[in-house]
Amino acid sequence: MTNYIFVLSLLFLTGCLGLALKPSPIYGGFGLIMCGFVGCLMVLGFGGSFLGLMVFLIYLGGMMVVFGYTTAMATEEYPETWGSNWFVFGSLIVGVVMELFFIYILEYYDKVNVVNLENLGDWLMYEIDDVGVMLEGGIGVAAMYSCATWMMVVAGWSLFAGIFIVIEITRD
Repeated sequence: MTNYIFVLSLLFLTGCLGLALKPSPIYGGFGLIMCGFVGCLMVLGFGGSFLGLMVFLIYLGGMMVVFGYTTAMATEEYPETWGSNWFVFGSLIVGVVMELFFIYILEYYDKVNVVNLENLGDWLMYEIDDVGVMLEGGIGVAAMYSCATWMMVVAGWSLFAGIFIVIEITRD
């Protein structure tokens, strides 16, 4: 589990580097989408499937549709990539190497503390006057998405297909 979170953290920071070193707006948006998606996977890794689904649907869904529309309207015929400018490419490589070095130092000196969130679930009990009260409003929805995490995959693929539909509709 720790290696899984480390790999996701590395991907998250790589997406942040890609966002900061964007040679073209297309790649900046891609870095932002990558950061959001990997952040949702990290939330899922700690057991919060409802929160990961909500962030994925609301944040990434809305952002991908808006980003797809604006990218289709303002596309360049030959956008500048990370490899077309040696300074940008070198900065990206140096950033990734520094991330790997930082992870190596953390592993070598054993300074990593992973927060255990296994006991915290989507079923919350509130103690009111020595009586356990369960709020019914959001708990049913949270339980439905916790037990049916496959819905997040279906929703993600639907949004991914929606991006291509928007791009094809707005092209020429």
